[in-house]
Formats: sequence, C-alpha cells, structure tokens
Amino acid sequence: MYDFVTNPVSSAKSSYKYKDMYDRNPDVPEGIVPLSIADMEFIIAPEIREGIGKYLADRTLGYTFASEEYYEAVIEWMQKRHSYHLEKEWIAPSDGVVTALGDLILSVTKPGDGVIVFSPSYRPFRIAVDVKNRKLVDIPLIFDEDGYRIDFDAFEEAAKETANTLLIFCNPHNPVGRVWTKEELQRVCDICLANGVFIIDDEIHNDLIMPGITHTVMSTVSEEASMNMAVCTAPSKTFNLSALQTSNIIIRNPDVRDRFVSSRLDGFRSGTNALGMEACRIAYSSCEKWLDECIAVIASNAMYVKDFFAKNMPEIKALPLEGTYLLWCDFRAWRLSDKELEDFMVKKAYIFADEGYVFGSSGSGFERLNLACPENVIRDTMERLLRARNKYIYK
Repeated sequence: MYDFVTNPVSSAKSSYKYKDMYDRNPDVPEGIVPLSIADMEFIIAPEIREGIGKYLADRTLGYTFASEEYYEAVIEWMQKRHSYHLEKEWIAPSDGVVTALGDLILSVTKPGDGVIVFSPSYRPFRIAVDVKNRKLVDIPLIFDEDGYRIDFDAFEEAAKETANTLLIFCNPHNPVGRVWTKEELQRVCDICLANGVFIIDDEIHNDLIMPGITHTVMSTVSEEASMNMAVCTAPSKTFNLSALQTSNIIIRNPDVRDRFVSSRLDGFRSGTNALGMEACRIAYSSCEKWLDECIAVIASNAMYVKDFFAKNMPEIKALPLEGTYLLWCDFRAWRLSDKELEDFMVKKAYIFADEGYVFGSSGSGFERLNLACPENVIRDTMERLLRARNKYIYK
C-alpha cells in the first residue's frame, strides 16, 4: 500500500547523516547510503505530507499552543497502541526528547547528584549528565550467550547510594534493541521507589516493536511507579519527523510536571512547533497502517542481515532485534581496535554505521546499523561488507 522502496535521496542536501558520511570519507563512491544516525530513509507517509499541505493552506504560522485535537490524538494513540491510559494534564509538549532530557535533569536533581545509566547507552544521556553538572553512574548491562540483561545487583547497590537520585532508562533500549519485560520493569521500579531514585523513561522508540514482541510502557507497572517517572515519547522516530522537534513528555506527578514546565520557561522555550503538533496529530490519527508496513520492512531487513551473516560471515553476530530499527552487531571476532574497525568500515567497506564505542566502553567492537531503509540498500551494504571482509580481514 505504501512506498518503502524509493530512497528519498534529496534529503542528503541538508542531512546530518550524509554530512557526517562525507566528513568521515570525502571520497565515498556515488550512491552510498549511510546507516548511522537514527532517522529513516523512507518517504514520509502521504497522509502527513498531504495533511501538512492542507494545514498550511488556511493557517498562519504565528505563536501557537497545543490544540485539543493534538492532546486527543496522543491520548487515543497511547491507549490504542500501548494500552496506556493517560489524562490530558499529564502531557507536557516539548521540543524534542533530548532537550526534555536536559530539562528533566534540572527539574529532579541538583548539581553533583549521581545519575544512573545502563550501558552501552545512547550518547546524549551521558552528554546531558555532564553538561548539567551531574555525575554519571555507569552500570554496564550483562552480556552473555542469552543477550543483554540488567545487572540488578550492581544497580541496587548504586541506587542505595544517597547521592544517586536519578535513573535514565531506555525502553526499547538503544543501542542493543532489547524490549524489557514487564517483570524487569517492575523490578527496576521497585528498586527506584525503595531508594528515592526518580526515573526518566525514554520511550522514543516504543512504537517500533518487532512482530511477536510485547512492549510495556514502564508507567503502567503500578500506580506508585507512575508517580515516580517521566515517560518521554514522540512521533519523531516512529514517523521520521525529527526535524519538526516535537515530543510528548508524560508526567503524572504534578510537582515534577510543574518543575519541568518551569525549567522550559527558564530557558525561554515556552512555545510549541505548530507543524510538529499537527504532524503528530495526523500521524497518530491516520498513519497506523503506514507504521505496520514500516515495521514489517524493518523486521525483514533484520532477518536478511542475520541470515547473511550466518551464511557468509558466521563470526559476526547480529543481536536479536526486539525494538527500534537499530541493529546491534558484534564484530569482536575480528579482534580489531576501535580505530581499526572504524577505518575498515569507513575506508574499505564504505559503510557508515554508528561505532559501538560511542555508546560507552562496553560497546567496543560493535556496530549499530540503521535498518530503516529500502531492502536494496541493506543488500548493497552487506555485499560491500563481504567483499571488504574477504579482501582485508580473511585474505
């Protein structure tokens, strides 16, 4: 029904992803598509494109507040897609999850407080902690033959330290692709509640759940837990709307919500993005079928990469993709340093992924591949990888 074959290369003119590719290797051949920064190489859903056109036809773009229709769309989407009931007053629109992350850190911690993060972790988590003059408390995830899991013993010990007052949690987890079970979420919440640790629950990828996997919004595990967290959601990853800088920050606790809004006001950021609000409303109201088809393409791409590795490069492992469109791949069998692996990918295979080490030391030897692109892009990438591997790694 929808076009997930055409690659909208026109976006390359002002895309961070393409700029980063040419900065890293100015001699990259024509036609290479980078698989790094988490935005999609798909054409925007036609309902959004046409809906924004109609919106602009009879509107001015003056100062704008969130409409009732926007709130209704967010509430209905969360209920329908996630069985998550929320009230209008819990929603605090913001200009992106990353900016909201900084505002929330200011709202619930004080300078010098410890902020717990499970690594490998999304780089802006660590940057935000540093920029806001807080102390990073890194708890590496346990990685074994069964995949990734939380080190609850280490986490509980860190939570007991009175200086550690915040956990930044990611569900689904970026970059490893885990969708945490309800039992895991409950245990995390119980530890935080017992030790006075607030939770920032980053669920920006929570719509991108692979077939057969069940996702639970963390706030739904208990009434008490829902008052001890901020749930960060957005249409940006789901529908490739990052440039419109719109997020739905859900904070049930009124005191925390007031502090969050005040923090935004202190930064002179009280307004909302009119086009972002409207695109969010359209996406949640009219684009569920587009999303379902998109997820099917991503799941197919993940299976293709996994099978390709098993057949042609069995020493390389693609971790099971439960959520997000970001495939975490283990290249440690090649025994290359981070610099050597990066040089191989960028200069020999012409593959521009996100290097594992940028997600923390526990990501060393891994690569994160963006699968939100047409199948032919994935096939071409894998063939280049195989040719370079056979030429330079296994000569």
